[in-house]
Amino acid sequence: MAFNKFKESFLLTLLKISTILIAIVGITFLIPIAFAVYYEEYDMLPAFIVPMVISIVLCALVNLPTLHVKVSLKTKQAFVVVALCWIVTSLMGAIPLYLCSSFNSFIDALFESVSGFSTTGATILSEIETLPMCINMWRCITHWLGGMGIVTLTVAIMPLLGIGGFQLIKAETTGPEKGKVTARITTTAKVLWGIYFGFTVVEMIALKIAGMSFYDALAHAFATLGTGGFSVKNLSIGAYDSVAIDVIITIFMFLSGINFSLFFYLFARKFSDIAKNSELKAYIGIVIVVITAITLIILPQYGSFGTSLRYASFQVVSIMSTTGFSTMDYTTWPVAAQFFIFILFFMGGCSGSTSGGVKIIRWVVLGKQLNNETKKMLHPHGVFSVRLDGQPERKDIVLNVISFMVIYLILVLITTFVGCLAKLDLFSAFTGSLSMVGSVGPAFNLLGPSANYGFLPDFVKWWYCFAMLAGRLELYTMIIFFVPSFWKN
Repeated sequence: MAFNKFKESFLLTLLKISTILIAIVGITFLIPIAFAVYYEEYDMLPAFIVPMVISIVLCALVNLPTLHVKVSLKTKQAFVVVALCWIVTSLMGAIPLYLCSSFNSFIDALFESVSGFSTTGATILSEIETLPMCINMWRCITHWLGGMGIVTLTVAIMPLLGIGGFQLIKAETTGPEKGKVTARITTTAKVLWGIYFGFTVVEMIALKIAGMSFYDALAHAFATLGTGGFSVKNLSIGAYDSVAIDVIITIFMFLSGINFSLFFYLFARKFSDIAKNSELKAYIGIVIVVITAITLIILPQYGSFGTSLRYASFQVVSIMSTTGFSTMDYTTWPVAAQFFIFILFFMGGCSGSTSGGVKIIRWVVLGKQLNNETKKMLHPHGVFSVRLDGQPERKDIVLNVISFMVIYLILVLITTFVGCLAKLDLFSAFTGSLSMVGSVGPAFNLLGPSANYGFLPDFVKWWYCFAMLAGRLELYTMIIFFVPSFWKN
């Protein structure tokens, strides 16, 4: 009787999902293990093999005896599961980094792991090219796993979740509106991951043709599609000094900032759904306007329209999509150009993409509400509603967006204060907080694209880890634990 009660408990649900998740992460260790063998980095093998075996054994011990137990989650439980799963995954990802002896402390390894899985791309390393090849590959793989969502991956390959799967994906995915692309949530997860995998393969092949080695092409494809920004080069993409590579990565960063559901509509030939998408039109418009402005501003610096357009396009799309790759240090540009880059820190990509940030859809909602308020001044008795994609939205969407923006700003301000405690100058601390919460990676001044986060004291790194996870999970999933009413029955 006691065992039956335990089987039905939330603890069992949490154990089943979390152990399956870390087993999935453990299995992905096979990729860096393969590179460790290929490059004869045999001393690195235990750092991956030991945690991989332990994770698989734990998964088997928990799940095999309860194989036929149906998993179902309430909304409150889904928040707990998703938050704890991301924490456990980050800890799991930090183990090989710590054991490889390339990081000074566990918090450094954990910071790198959280930055990887949250697709922030901020690194504590000043020298990347001296890392073991398998470790550098693992850093980029964390982006790929975190980009589409590690819980979404679990849902895709674990139909045991049943109706609880949608609650999990709602707690993990980005944007104010959560929905299903297909009738079944497991099918939706599989479709999105299929598109994600396909894009990764295509980009890898393109980068290989453009001149990268297979290793570099695979690593940067992982990092690009996850909009992460970890590179295997100290100078990031700028190390290749290749127009073709810049163009390819710019295109795929741009695509990764788009709602992946729209790619499903594209393949399903639902062109009208794409054409009327309000967020996509705003996303494209902002990118074009900012690229044009920066290109004209930096034109005197480079003396060539083509070169200016190349650097402006790459940096704009990199920051807009929150990828964080760089081919040029934008802090060396005129202040007017830096202003536009700074503005992009408040934007982010589209909802349902692998990008971080506030998300374009929220700015679209606020813009439409501002327009409605203006109309009300002219027509006091008129009734106006926010319309997205040509359809009226629910009345509370504006309030939800405003609430999110307020919480986002509060977290940014708190994170800025933490940075100031570490004696960062105010602008470094502020843009660094925008970078952490928005999953951007580089910031300005002391935390610019040519710098790293390794010099920060440990207490800042711990807080930044929380800020990165909170930003990746759209704030509520992490912050809700600090709300007293959440813990009431």
